[in-house]
Amino acid sequence: MPIETFIAQVESIKNLTHDVRQLDLRLIEPKTIAFKPGQFISFEMPHPRTGHLVTRAYSIASQPSRSDVVTLLFNLVPGGPGSGLLFDLKEGDKTHFKGPAGNFYLREDPGRELLFIASGTGIAPIRSMLLANAECPDPRPATLLWGLRSQRDLYYQDELVDLTRLTPTLQVITTLSRPEPSWPGESGRVLRLIEERITSVENLSVYLCGNSAMIADATALLQKKGLCPIYREKYYDDKGAPED
Repeated sequence: MPIETFIAQVESIKNLTHDVRQLDLRLIEPKTIAFKPGQFISFEMPHPRTGHLVTRAYSIASQPSRSDVVTLLFNLVPGGPGSGLLFDLKEGDKTHFKGPAGNFYLREDPGRELLFIASGTGIAPIRSMLLANAECPDPRPATLLWGLRSQRDLYYQDELVDLTRLTPTLQVITTLSRPEPSWPGESGRVLRLIEERITSVENLSVYLCGNSAMIADATALLQKKGLCPIYREKYYDDKGAPED
């Protein structure tokens, strides 16, 4: 799949939490993008301290069938060139990026069920995969285990409920590592869900996305349960950008 340069216009901005924003970019030239669910695009920008050009990658959070709009998801990182550039964009602004790229994408793996494990904004590429899977004539059975910090960090919960209604073979579990006493759902790190709920990996394909520590610990836990394909995307401190 060739790397292209795209010009796009900011169509909508949604503040999902106190520090997480969703950005919808409508493509101008070319007018559409072809990508695999899970891949990313890259922006080039000057570093705020050095002035040197740096590249930052952001996973596409929308599904490939929506080829005229790219949805991005990211945290605001104080002093970060990537999120600073994206957070400064206003509706109607134009920007440019390159893509698509990345080897973290949804595979066929016939006969295997899907296990998605995310922490923080690591949900971005997995959201693309979930939406793409839901559009299939015969969606593969899938489970999402998603770890966030507290109630104020919750987002996409209603969307995921709707997705489970549309896709009965999808199960979604969100866990909070620092919940308030009123939280009725799962608590603790996402690793606890792996230990308690995943009894066998024999028929699974696993997709991990989040911070480096979670990726390493989750991989070790899964490998103790057996052998299966494990695909990984490490993020910069869970801030919404794949590592180079």
